[in-house]
Amino acid sequence: MINVKTFIFNPFYENTYLAWDEITKETIIIDPGCYGETEEAEIKAFIEVEKLKIKYLVNTHCHIDHVMGNNFIIKNYKPEFYLPENDLPLLKNIQKQGDMFGIKLNEPVLSDKFLSESLHLYLGETLIEFLFTPGHSPGEYCVLFREEKICFSGDVLFKESIGRTDLWGGNYDTLICSIENKLLTLDENTIIYPGHGESTTIQYESEKNSFLL
Repeated sequence: MINVKTFIFNPFYENTYLAWDEITKETIIIDPGCYGETEEAEIKAFIEVEKLKIKYLVNTHCHIDHVMGNNFIIKNYKPEFYLPENDLPLLKNIQKQGDMFGIKLNEPVLSDKFLSESLHLYLGETLIEFLFTPGHSPGEYCVLFREEKICFSGDVLFKESIGRTDLWGGNYDTLICSIENKLLTLDENTIIYPGHGESTTIQYESEKNSFLL
């Protein structure tokens, strides 16, 4: 069984997710947005209390609010770090992103481990798959636990909304295509955990999301 914990971090109210195998305690951290000592202490305390073993760090995409906690997680837990290759320029230029909001960030830790649809990772015996869903950013991926009917959608799909496409590398038609071909084809009971806001389901979005009707 996979457990999920949501933290809402940083000035952008970004959802940082921990998902872990109940038996092995092996854990994936998705889009760590912890910014500042208070938020870092909050996620650290939870990891310690639950005795989690941080195995993977994954960025669904590399906009500033989804990567602010990367360095902290890497320094303290040394996980395998995966990100979208097409979003690598965004991470390399993280301070330029920060300058737009008056936010100072340290030099980012980079990785040569890239997400792909052929990549299979495991928490215990539970398979993690990755769906290529560009449109909000050039390289974004969603993180899928197919058997558990859990999908972390980054900034691709939200409850009754979709990701913005006016940022660098964004494209509306590409985003809609990603959602229709990669997400709406999932089991309708799949829970969507988005990068901002509350969770939803594929069935709900198929029926209620005005961008998809």
